[in-house]
Amino acid sequence: MYTILIFAGLGLFAGVLLTVFSKLFEVKTDERVEAVTAVLPGINCGACGYAGCSDYAEAAVAGEGKVPVNLCKPGGQEAADDVGKILGIEAGTVVPMTAIVHCSGDRTATSNKFNYRGIQSCKAANSFYNGSESCSYGCLAFGDCVNVCPERAISIVDGLAKIDRLRCVGCGICTRECPNRLIALRPLGFDYDVLCSSYDAGKIVRGSCKAGCIGCRLCEKACPSGAIKVNDNLARIDYEKCTSCGLCAEKCPAKVIKKCG
Repeated sequence: MYTILIFAGLGLFAGVLLTVFSKLFEVKTDERVEAVTAVLPGINCGACGYAGCSDYAEAAVAGEGKVPVNLCKPGGQEAADDVGKILGIEAGTVVPMTAIVHCSGDRTATSNKFNYRGIQSCKAANSFYNGSESCSYGCLAFGDCVNVCPERAISIVDGLAKIDRLRCVGCGICTRECPNRLIALRPLGFDYDVLCSSYDAGKIVRGSCKAGCIGCRLCEKACPSGAIKVNDNLARIDYEKCTSCGLCAEKCPAKVIKKCG
């Protein structure tokens, strides 16, 4: 009986100590952090530059206006406005973004160099002679990007990753997952994109992909606003200058510049 009473007393004493210490060393949290976290989408994509939504919320609250509240691309203008109201500051404008796959090399445009039978992963396949596709810059089509997309906005169609514009929220997770860096973010509201990432010379491109940029510069010469330039055998669009006139797509002999708005 005495033993039981002793252990019961020790347990009670330990409980009292824990309660006292928890009160003494309690870390006060700003209720606004929870409120800001609640209006963020919870994707934890890192597009804002922070590790996740809660980290961004803490930084925004602690920053007292020094940390912009419009950094959440998936949350868009609505989330920015909500965070601004909670913190009592101006939200600013959020530029909606979407992901673009800079590749047109589906199964009708490319061929296999060999039969790959390894791990069914883009990263794994890419480490083995840059993949089995005839173009070493192209989509490997094992769906690493598909697996990480929180909105299920990506699918593999005929050996090529495709983005569903209606589902994509511009979080950018897929851009970090693709080993060939084929996926990039660009602002919504533009119609045309160069769907190729090959830096090979035109002659080599013709032999590896029927839908690749050959660096002929006809698009560059046709653009009235100077929005498209060819560097290292590859055309790229400067969206700050682009007016979506479509002349570059009309002049492209490889038809690698396509309407993707």
